[in-house]
Amino acid sequence: MNYFRKINGRTRAWLVHLYTGLGLMCGFMALYAMVANDPKLVFFWLGVALVIDATDGTFARKFNIKQWTPDFDGRKLDDITDYINYAFLPVFFMWRFDLISGLWILVIPVVLLSSVYGFCQSDAKTNDGYFTGFPNFWNLVALYLFTFQWPVVINGIILVVLSILIFVPFKFVSFSTPGKVRLAKSLSVVYFVLLILMVINASQMIAVISLLFPILYFGYALYLKLNESKLVALIDS
Repeated sequence: MNYFRKINGRTRAWLVHLYTGLGLMCGFMALYAMVANDPKLVFFWLGVALVIDATDGTFARKFNIKQWTPDFDGRKLDDITDYINYAFLPVFFMWRFDLISGLWILVIPVVLLSSVYGFCQSDAKTNDGYFTGFPNFWNLVALYLFTFQWPVVINGIILVVLSILIFVPFKFVSFSTPGKVRLAKSLSVVYFVLLILMVINASQMIAVISLLFPILYFGYALYLKLNESKLVALIDS
């Protein structure tokens, strides 16, 4: 019986790893859609990849995959998949659909390198479950730039600023932040629905409404930073 449970546990753990790896298949399909000049299909597949990434951690913790597959680094698999779907492919999308062009194309290596350096930082995620710096949500950035169709110079400035923010030690909420998990997931569901409507209708009005969520997200990170600074100043005094 114990042997059966061990095999069963390993099987479930590998199924979770497979589930995470399906994000790579979604990335491939998104790339195919870019080549086929179908932006809506691109965001569909990147959206599916986003759902997988948002849920695989829950399965990993539930089935205790570290215990059953100790020689396999699921975190590394997740990071590779995330870099492709959250950074590399969105940057390619921005180039493919002329959101970045001319001299501003020099921003592309800035985004790609800052993103991969961000992923490789040992403190990319804090012990208390926060992301450190801008969490490389370039897929969302690409969606907004494509929807609003701002001038290339505006797009380039946004990309440079966000690239810098990767290295600014602000704390951004994640799905594993203690005390914020349920709220973060609930708000994310509402936000995701708005993003779906935005893709389907190509509606700038819905895009403007949905911007409330990124504003709150960055605003809360700023709030945490200011409170942290006040606490440090109080301790030093």
